[in-house]
Amino acid sequence: MAEARTVQFRKPAAWAQMATALVDVATGRKPADLVVRGGRWVNVYSGEIVPDTDIAVSGGRFAYCGPDAGHCIGPETEVIDAGGRYLVPGLCDGHMHVESGMVTVTEFCRAVIPHGTTSMFVDPHEIANVLGLRGVRLMHDEALAMPVNVAVQMPSCVPSAPGLENGGATIGVADVEEAMGWENIVGLGEVMNFPGVAANDKLMAGEIAATMRAGRTVGGHYASPDLGPAFHGYVAGGPADDHEGTRAGDAIARVRQGMRAMLRLGSAWYDVAEQIKAVTESGLDPRNFILCTDDSHSGTLVGEGHMDRVVRHAIAQGLKPVTAIQMATLNTAQHFGLEREIGSIAPGRLADFLIVSDLPALVIDMVFARGVKAAEGGKLLIDIPPYDYPDFAKGTVRVGRTVEPTDFDVAAPAGRNEVRARVIGVIENQAPTRALERDLLVEDGLVAMDRANDVCQIAVVERHRGTGRVTNAFVSGFGYTGDMAMASTVAHDSHHMIVVGTNKDDMALAANRLAAVGGGVVLVSQGRELALVEMPIAGLMSDERAEIVAAKAAKLTEAMTAMGCTLNNAYMQHSLLALVVIPELRISDVGLVDVRTFQKVELFV
Repeated sequence: MAEARTVQFRKPAAWAQMATALVDVATGRKPADLVVRGGRWVNVYSGEIVPDTDIAVSGGRFAYCGPDAGHCIGPETEVIDAGGRYLVPGLCDGHMHVESGMVTVTEFCRAVIPHGTTSMFVDPHEIANVLGLRGVRLMHDEALAMPVNVAVQMPSCVPSAPGLENGGATIGVADVEEAMGWENIVGLGEVMNFPGVAANDKLMAGEIAATMRAGRTVGGHYASPDLGPAFHGYVAGGPADDHEGTRAGDAIARVRQGMRAMLRLGSAWYDVAEQIKAVTESGLDPRNFILCTDDSHSGTLVGEGHMDRVVRHAIAQGLKPVTAIQMATLNTAQHFGLEREIGSIAPGRLADFLIVSDLPALVIDMVFARGVKAAEGGKLLIDIPPYDYPDFAKGTVRVGRTVEPTDFDVAAPAGRNEVRARVIGVIENQAPTRALERDLLVEDGLVAMDRANDVCQIAVVERHRGTGRVTNAFVSGFGYTGDMAMASTVAHDSHHMIVVGTNKDDMALAANRLAAVGGGVVLVSQGRELALVEMPIAGLMSDERAEIVAAKAAKLTEAMTAMGCTLNNAYMQHSLLALVVIPELRISDVGLVDVRTFQKVELFV
């Protein structure tokens, strides 16, 4: 295996600028930089696999795709024998959040390139909730420096639900209009305030209109199961895709309305299997279906994969391999208006492609990005220098005081020895929660947890303005049995601090530990720290290498398991408990929120 080499990452010149040179290569008047011979061309346009195909690359773009490219070979041309292996377009992730990987854009790319991802459409609304427009600009500029295509969607809902949470920053119409002039902005990020769109909220309507005027794509997020008038109003408002469906009927409804159904397989969201039945059982045209990840943490990226994992999963659900690959390449490119740049192996497009030895299993032998061999045998071959984040992006965890165990006391109504409380119910492998009700005992005037029946405590600690405010409630579904607490400053979307625990002393210790290290996630038990992932960049991302972060994340998972939690990727569930735009019940810095009605509700029934 070759050692990693440093490469100058310059995006190839535009097709219009290169067209005459590409013609010269295709006709044999000029030698190619690279020729791959004897492959089986996975043609996502025709939906077929074309045997005995050669491809020729010049200046980072495909010049020739067809039989026998011998006429494109010169003395300096690099020639690779595919040996009958498959030539597959580089994979595209149609919707994702880099911050969910716990790492920077640079480290995310380092982790996913060996897995065949060469294009990503990222919505940095996590950092936007902490740092506002300048945080978005940081990730936009870092994305431009990457050796693969990292396109940015301008965050739309910061905060995600005005009046139901208070984040660290706000985004308005003027911010969206400004961002639409940036080089690497391809559209508006997921419009999560779906009631606002259906009600013609001026902010939502203004942001969508600004995006449409710029000729960019409006990302969707309709998290309600209600497919009645509110859904139709949302579609009429302009969002062009949606990744929040969980049922086959959700995908069918979206496609029938002219939207793209984005089917996600993230670290904890398993929404492909049910929705793909719209194609495999109901026979819908697959052209309007897109595969994505949404949220993948570093452990998944390093240990299991990225878009290659999603494509394999889709194939396992009964899709033909070529169809699954179309959903992760051409369909995505067409949706964002980038068909002439990415998503296929065809003349003029960026030379992002994979050499695959087993198509159904998607065994990736080599990854090429813009004509450069970037990975082989699962190992990155290029060095990507780290991106230097400025001081203003750090030191963002401002609790304002030392958190005490008594901050987590829940006072009972006077004279009661038992209360009926609203409880957030976690659902494994899905983003929605359940709105539960449980009878809890009162001890010395305080409402007690019910560990025997899997009801522990949850709190949101305000961390943007140092108010010292702590909001308490109860949660069920993690299965914790030991004395413990887990705290995280990754708390979608407002990103205060979420603390879940069975022991108030540990809850205070965990909260204070994160304040001291500048953010991240920590698990403590009986006063001992069992796992810590430091995330000093906005309290959302580590400044360490992806494999180091993955190892720390694995230790966190082990600690959660040791405390009795058996949920798949429970950290992802933990981090979304404050996301007040996904039903049914959530907690924010202002209290409990019933997302079915978008109303704050009392803790006690």
